[in-house]
Amino acid sequence: MQDIRHLLNRISFGPRPGDKEHAEKIGAEKYIDQQLHPERIDDSAMEARLTSIPSISMTTAQILENYPNPRRFVRQLGLQPNDNQNGNNQALRQHVFLYYQEKGLRLPQKLLEELQAQKMIRAVHSERQLQEVMTDFWFNHFNVFWGKNADRWLTTAFEMSAIRPNIFGKFKNLLMATAKSPAMLFYLDNYLSSSPGSFRLLKTVTNRRAGINENYARELMELHTLGVDGGYTQQDVQEVARAFTGWSVEAPQRSGEFTFRPRMHDDGEKVVLGHKVNEGGMKDGEMVVDILAKHSSTARFISTKLVRRFVSDDPPQPLVNRVADVYKQTGGDVREMLRAIFASREFSSSQAIGAKTKTPFEFAVSAIRFLNGATDGSGQLAQMIARMGQPLYQCQPPTGYPDRGGYWMSNGAVLERLNFAAALGANRIPGTTVKSDEPIKSVVLMLGSPDFQKR
Repeated sequence: MQDIRHLLNRISFGPRPGDKEHAEKIGAEKYIDQQLHPERIDDSAMEARLTSIPSISMTTAQILENYPNPRRFVRQLGLQPNDNQNGNNQALRQHVFLYYQEKGLRLPQKLLEELQAQKMIRAVHSERQLQEVMTDFWFNHFNVFWGKNADRWLTTAFEMSAIRPNIFGKFKNLLMATAKSPAMLFYLDNYLSSSPGSFRLLKTVTNRRAGINENYARELMELHTLGVDGGYTQQDVQEVARAFTGWSVEAPQRSGEFTFRPRMHDDGEKVVLGHKVNEGGMKDGEMVVDILAKHSSTARFISTKLVRRFVSDDPPQPLVNRVADVYKQTGGDVREMLRAIFASREFSSSQAIGAKTKTPFEFAVSAIRFLNGATDGSGQLAQMIARMGQPLYQCQPPTGYPDRGGYWMSNGAVLERLNFAAALGANRIPGTTVKSDEPIKSVVLMLGSPDFQKR
C-alpha cells in the first residue's frame, strides 16, 4: 500500500494543506495516473500567474528584438566603455538604461529573472506537479548554462520548446529536440564544428578557423545517453562529432534558429558503435541519435538516473534492470518507465521513505507549499535559493547539479536554509507570502528540522 505523504514528496514538490486528503480520497493509483497525463488536469489558475512574464511565450527572434544585447547600442549612442575610468562606464550604463526605457526594451538580465520566476511559480502553484518535477529533472540532465554569451537569449526556447513538450514521451524525441536546440549547440560549441575543408564558409559565419569540435559528441554519449561506462571509445566520439558537423545556429545573437550548413558537414562514411553512418547531410546526425536512443547502455543509464531521482541516491539494481526492460520494450517511453517506478516495491519501501535530500530549490518550494504560500517568483526568492547553493539556470558544467544528498548539506548550506526559513516564516521575502498561525520560531524549527530536509 502506498504511503501517500511519501508519494507526494516524490512526485510533487511537497504537499500543500489538503493535498494528502485529496490523494487519499481518489487513491494513489488514480493520482499517479492523473499526474502522468498532465493534459487532463486543469491548470488555468497557475497559467494566469504567468501572464506577467512575456518572454516565455516569445520566439527566439522576438526575445532578441525585445531583450537586445546592450553592446549593439553602444556605438549608436556614441559611447565606448573604458575599463580604467569607472565614471565613464557608469555614464555608459545610464545612457543604455535610458535608451531601453525610451524604446520599451528590456535588458537581457530580465530573461534570467523571468526564467527563474516562471520556474518557481509553476513549481509552487501548478496542479501538474509531476510535469514540473520532470521538467526540472530533464533540464538538469540536458543542462545548459544561461550565462554563456548567446545562451542568454537561447535558453528560454530550450526549456519551452525542447524540454517541456517532450518530458513524458519517447526519449528519442527529447534527445532529438535537444540535439537541434540552438542553446545546446551553442553551449557545447557544436555550432562551430565543421569539416576541415570548410574554412572559407566558416570564416564568413564566425570569423574562426574550421575544425571538428568534439564537445557535444562527448557529452551526448557520456551525459545524455550511454553514460561514462556505456561502451563507447574515443574513436566513437570522433565519429559522432563528424556526424554532427554542420549542425549550427543561424546568427546566434540576431536570429538564433537551428540551421544545417551542408558545406560545413563531413560527408564521409562514419562508423558509430559498430553501425555504419552513411545517410549523408543532416541525416547523419539524426541516425546517430537513433543509434544512441536504441542502445542498451542508454536504457540502463536513463533508468538509473530516474530511479536515483525518485527512489534512492544508490538506485536498487533490480529496479533499474526492470525499468531498463520497460525502456527497451516501449522504445524509451518515459511515461511507462515512471509508471513502473511508482508501482515498484522499492519505491514504496521503508528504506526509500525520506531517503532523498531536497535540493535548495526543492526545499524552498516545498516550504512555501507546506505553509500554503504563494509567490510571484520575484528576484529575491531566486537569490536566496542561490545562496543555499543552487543558482537556477546557472550551473556551468554540462553535468548539471548532482542528485546526491551529500552535495547539498554543508554547514554553510544548512545555515542558509535556516535563514531562508526565518525570512519565509516572517513574510520577509518580497513577492512571496505564507499563511501560518505558528510563531516564527516554531516555523523555523519545523522547516529547519532534519525531517523537512528530506523527501
